[in-house]
Amino acid sequence: MTTMALSGKLTGAALLALAFYSFSDFSHVLILDSKLVRNGEPEKTTLRDRLEPPDNYVAVQPSRCVMSPERRFDCARDRALSRRECEERACCYSPLNDSSKAPWCFYPHSYPGYKMSGLTPTLRGRTATLTRASSSYLPRDVATLHLEETQESEGCLHLTLKDRWSDRYEVELPAGVPKGKTSSQDALYTIEYQSNPFGFIVRRASNGRVIMNSTVAPLFFADQYLQLSTTLASSLVSGLGEHYTSLSLDLNWTSLVLWNRDMAPHADANLYGSHPFYVVQEGDGFAHGVFLLNSNAIEVILQPLPALTWVSTGGILDLYIFMGPDAQTVTRQYLQIIGYPMMPPYWSLGFHLCRWGYKSTNVTRQVAQRMHDANLPMDVQWNDLDYANKGRVFTNDPLQFGDIEEMVEEFHQRGLKYILILDPGISTTSPPGTYHPFDDGLKRDVFIKNATGQLLIGKVWPGATAFPDFTNPETRQWWEDCIVAFYSKVPVDGLWIDMNEPVSFESGSVEGCPDTDLENPPYTPRVVGGRLSSFTLCMSAQQNLSTHYNLHNMYGLTEAFATHSALVKARGKRPFVLSRSSFPSIGRFSGVWTGDVRSNWEQLRYSIPSVLKFNLFGVPLVGADVCGFGGDTTEELCVRWMQLGAFYPFMRNHNDRPYAPQEPFVFGQKAQAAMRSALNLRYALLPFLYTLFHHAHISGDTVARPLFMEFPTDPHCQMIDRQFLWGSCLLISPALEEGAVEVAAYMPPGTWYNLHSGQPSYSKGEYLLLSAPLDIINIHVREGHIVPQQEPALTTTVSRRNPFLLTVALSAGGSAQGDLFWDDGDSIDTFEKGSYCYAIFTAGHSQLVSEPIRQNGALDGLILRRMQVFGVPSPPQYVVANGEKIMDFTYNADTKVLNVSSLALPMSKMFTVQWAL
Repeated sequence: MTTMALSGKLTGAALLALAFYSFSDFSHVLILDSKLVRNGEPEKTTLRDRLEPPDNYVAVQPSRCVMSPERRFDCARDRALSRRECEERACCYSPLNDSSKAPWCFYPHSYPGYKMSGLTPTLRGRTATLTRASSSYLPRDVATLHLEETQESEGCLHLTLKDRWSDRYEVELPAGVPKGKTSSQDALYTIEYQSNPFGFIVRRASNGRVIMNSTVAPLFFADQYLQLSTTLASSLVSGLGEHYTSLSLDLNWTSLVLWNRDMAPHADANLYGSHPFYVVQEGDGFAHGVFLLNSNAIEVILQPLPALTWVSTGGILDLYIFMGPDAQTVTRQYLQIIGYPMMPPYWSLGFHLCRWGYKSTNVTRQVAQRMHDANLPMDVQWNDLDYANKGRVFTNDPLQFGDIEEMVEEFHQRGLKYILILDPGISTTSPPGTYHPFDDGLKRDVFIKNATGQLLIGKVWPGATAFPDFTNPETRQWWEDCIVAFYSKVPVDGLWIDMNEPVSFESGSVEGCPDTDLENPPYTPRVVGGRLSSFTLCMSAQQNLSTHYNLHNMYGLTEAFATHSALVKARGKRPFVLSRSSFPSIGRFSGVWTGDVRSNWEQLRYSIPSVLKFNLFGVPLVGADVCGFGGDTTEELCVRWMQLGAFYPFMRNHNDRPYAPQEPFVFGQKAQAAMRSALNLRYALLPFLYTLFHHAHISGDTVARPLFMEFPTDPHCQMIDRQFLWGSCLLISPALEEGAVEVAAYMPPGTWYNLHSGQPSYSKGEYLLLSAPLDIINIHVREGHIVPQQEPALTTTVSRRNPFLLTVALSAGGSAQGDLFWDDGDSIDTFEKGSYCYAIFTAGHSQLVSEPIRQNGALDGLILRRMQVFGVPSPPQYVVANGEKIMDFTYNADTKVLNVSSLALPMSKMFTVQWAL
């Protein structure tokens, strides 16, 4: 019996029509309303359109369409559908008012899909076959799928869905977890399957909470369209970069596109990197993460149910589900799959200075000299593309940069490092025999080809350019040869790889792109420019591994890998690479910066969630261009940005040619003093920061850390992204508003000590109003922690030889702990080779003990000169260091801070400092 939703009056003919269609196994959902409006216009459909089903029509029972708007999963992502078109897909059609973002065309309950066969046990999981009884509405549907369920570890479930009979492109990362056998009894999850239509439900084993539920919407798997939906355990979702968003994502029908693009950060745009990984805070301290290993163009749809839908334009569905049980553990589990980040050179943690517009070696020298004369710390001087002859990489302008070799040698003699930019686009317009990188690359067949096998020519700064295919081993060798040859003339200390999304100013190529399904897929995510080839290469371009359609998002990763390896060969030291484009596992080879940010207060604020998200993605060496890249900064903005930038893991001031200079020395004396103070504070804390990078490198810890990661059960910390932590104990609360002289900072429960004064704040978990004059950034040390510091200097070459300071922040019980990792700061794989020092600091019972766990000589000659102990309850009667009385100490009764000076304790040996109360 047909059931219909009726509105308004029906004519006799219409009633006859209803009677005619009343005998059907399924029901045709109708909403008849003469006042239907969509997008402000009356819907133009005839009564025949509404009543007459099409050929091969699959009707839908109205009961299967009854659901609240937030539970609707869009059946028309590929295009706007009329009622008739929607119902031809056997989907429900129900318009909503204009204020709702929920779809009008959506899947009914139990929409037909794949049917799963019985599960077959394997050594580390189970497999099954999925089949479709009939094709979906998608072109080139895949009828039979292979499901593989694998337990990678007790906290990591791996699910793959791929074509059962035909090979498709699959991403292979250069890192993976050991494939050892694990017992399912130890798993932190359970998984159950719905056989028809296919779906799965993953639960947390300890409490039964649903982590993923894909039964709420159908699975689709076609040649160029893959779709998987799931509910979310809470609305607290972070990740899915790279986008200009808050740390906690908006789930009100938000669409996030992952497609690498040269695009200055702003809302609702796909930016430079793609990281299909998210973390969900479950609301009670538990957290989990999900990673879709897929390099094709992806759109992620978030809806307020809460739920999420993955849509990919190719590849396979390769899902990793990380059970934590907390957010920090989720990140470690993720990095076990993609690889732990590289250990940066020590000097790279200093201050970097760059500008597009340092037009000569003399200008570049003057900048470095003015920094030195102003007593402003700096470690690395950079040059943008100004150095290159006619924009061609691996060359230097013979007039303005003819003595670049001498300049670099001068910098090295002063303890400075030097980095320049290296774009991937290779000029093709030089006369044969005059530009070796292109001539040799052409000979060795290293460049990307077009669909007909000819050289693909795009356009970048030097004009017509070819693009190296870094998936080709011969290309990597050619790239290494180019870098080694250039290094023999210009001994750079690192390389900056830009424009590597990759960018072509002529979208596709100078000759356009062929009209194929790769260029015009059935579904294109909402990318900036509307086409996948916009501002980049043709999708049909041929690379060694596959088409650019499949490899585009990995271009920056493959270039970073090649550049990292080439620098190892050229320098024989720890490489430094900075990339703009990124993809999972790039942290193993490179740092990242957040691109062409604008010089304004909003971008200052949004830089914090950007930095925090990259730490979740396994790229701890990250920062935004301090003071902004585009636009004119102001003195106040630049001071505040220098203060915040002093706590980016990677700190570089960089701006664009047309705008006002923003080097620290161009501002007034008060502003310079504030910037100098921020830089000195960073340099003093570099031993602590370097130790955090050591832990990131060996165990996947985050360096810049969201508060929710350290305080998972505190609901106040769940969405904070105007403050952040270094490690577990240093709380940074910057001023982010113009004219601000105070900062409302959240202090999690416990005692927090002002790093400058030792003044304690005893918090029950509350916001405190902190004084924030222009020369101050508020930094607090968490009770129970010890922070190693060093006397700052103008370069790390000098500061690394200076005496140490230990800041001891005692807990209420009088204890604290800390550590120090120390090596030569520049050699390769020092931890792996055992060529390092490691010391543990422990405070308790009114004494501090330093215990060297490992020594290799790197700390020889370095001493502890000073110690400050926060939270000493009463004045000490005396202080003893290694059994000898120390006379040079003070105690502040107001702040309860003990300062011990004039120490000379070798950092390479065990020592004890006691204070008698």
